[in-house]
Amino acid sequence: MEKINTSHPRRLVVLGAGESGFGAAILGKDLGMDVFLSDSGSIAERYRSRLVSEGIAFEEGGHTMERILAADEIVKSPGIPLDAPVVLAAVAKNIPVISEIEFAGRFTDSKMVCITGSNGKTTTTMLIHHILTRAGIDASLAGNIGNSLAYQVARDPHKVYVVELSSFQLDNMYDFKANIAVLLNITPDHLDRYGYVMQNYVNAKFRILQNMTRSDAFIFWKDDPVISEQLRHVCTEARMLPFSEHREEESAAYIDAENELIFNTPGGTSLSMPRADLALNGLHNVFNSMAAGLSACICNVSKEDIRAALSDFSGVEHRLEAVADIDGVHWINDSKATNVNSCYYALEAMKTPTVLILGGKDKGNDYSEILPLVKDKVKAIVAMGKDNAKIVEFFSGQVPEIVDTHSLADAVEACRRLAVSGDTVLLSPCCASFDLFSSYEDRGRKFKDAVRSLIK
Repeated sequence: MEKINTSHPRRLVVLGAGESGFGAAILGKDLGMDVFLSDSGSIAERYRSRLVSEGIAFEEGGHTMERILAADEIVKSPGIPLDAPVVLAAVAKNIPVISEIEFAGRFTDSKMVCITGSNGKTTTTMLIHHILTRAGIDASLAGNIGNSLAYQVARDPHKVYVVELSSFQLDNMYDFKANIAVLLNITPDHLDRYGYVMQNYVNAKFRILQNMTRSDAFIFWKDDPVISEQLRHVCTEARMLPFSEHREEESAAYIDAENELIFNTPGGTSLSMPRADLALNGLHNVFNSMAAGLSACICNVSKEDIRAALSDFSGVEHRLEAVADIDGVHWINDSKATNVNSCYYALEAMKTPTVLILGGKDKGNDYSEILPLVKDKVKAIVAMGKDNAKIVEFFSGQVPEIVDTHSLADAVEACRRLAVSGDTVLLSPCCASFDLFSSYEDRGRKFKDAVRSLIK
């Protein structure tokens, strides 16, 4: 890691004291910078106590603008909008505002495998990490999973980082470069952060390609219409490795007529395995497995290790997670489905009559995307949220029954009444969790607890 030695330490301000901000502060300290961390809210005790023990100056409950605007550079946590007053004030003073990933990337030569997309990021990121570590590669999770990249660069370095990147993290990345970039899909999400202009969101996702060279690889879903359209206007030197459901021209991964998953990387690995051997079910997870397998091929993982890892991966908590079978009813936790497209993939994987739990903080959802699947597979909808009017109105007359509930306990009780042996209860809310819960993880864990309490 590069050290900065100056008689006057560079002044670094970090905005936000979550995992990202804490890691940036630690890296700044270890580099010899004059670090000040500012959070407009309250700082979690696990971070506050560490900041104190590390001797890093910080404030919470508001921003001291004079001190913030004295910075040479600002690292902004991804949850802070670009139009937040503190950010606008810094930009007005021409103070560079960057992401934690951008900051950390300056001080490591480790290989970066970076994954973005509207849906499937976490599953694919963890699957790639599973393949690499199973093959004996020193790889670590970063970005939206695990310890922040900045913290690991400072205190726990690895040869390869598998980095899940949201559009918010990509927004303030400029010189950072992915060695392998994976773009799974692009569907409307977080449009409230992008002025309700879809192209702004698309542009953010495509920032994952910036700075890539001919020695790098770009893996993407060939059949995604938004990606295909944007690629007409984007140039990259990176090797293009598209994946598709069926064999198409230039496809590097696809399913053949015998239902075999085929991987072909130019000048690299070629392998096949039966789709039935994949650990993860559903077409969306076939695509996630293709992206992960191609990434592993580029990292020179053996065919045997790739097949084995794709076959024994245990999945991701809160993503089509089996909770329990009670009186013949299969309960599934898909709390991570915080947008409509993610719910679409969950419904696509359902094979039995389904009681669907929807609701939460609506981000401008258009439920028409899932309507055909709802009509085909859903026997009842249980709306769970503070305000379910939009859901109730949209789906009225489209399913046999809709129940309006305003608590988890009432929603689970309604599902218990509606579901019979052979049915599935699916929590796949289409919405953020912040009306009734602190996070989608909190929603999912409380759902699992409530379901398991039904076991006699």
